[in-house]
Amino acid sequence: MHPFGFLVLATALLAGAAMADDLQDNADLASTGDLGDPLPLVAPPGQLAATSQNGTANAARVQQDGQSLLGRIVQAGSAQEAWILQQGNNLMASIDQQGYGNSAGIVQRGSDNRAQISQYGNANSALIEQTGSGLDSSIAQAGNGQSVTVRQFH
Repeated sequence: MHPFGFLVLATALLAGAAMADDLQDNADLASTGDLGDPLPLVAPPGQLAATSQNGTANAARVQQDGQSLLGRIVQAGSAQEAWILQQGNNLMASIDQQGYGNSAGIVQRGSDNRAQISQYGNANSALIEQTGSGLDSSIAQAGNGQSVTVRQFH
């Protein structure tokens, strides 16, 4: 080994191990905060409907009748469809879609209900129907061609 090379190696060893950035948790790859944000603990007073779309040929609809209602749809990708229908009080619903050709719907009637659908992939289908009070449901789809329906009554 060349004396200079030995000196560089010895200096590196004596200086201690160099710390590398941890990329395993993927926190540095997280979205800008739209996809996957949890619902707040309390619905806002009145009615709040929010949609965010990034891509082409996406369709979103939020229809609300009542008080303290929150409906949120976030779509990233193309050819996705999402709808939220809320009737009652203190209802919270959220749909997050990322991919192509996903379809999701949430129907809520009653009070104090929460529902959330997250779709990551292509050609997935999800539906949550809630009628009653104090209901909570969540669907997460990761992959392609999945279909699920959840019906809650109380």
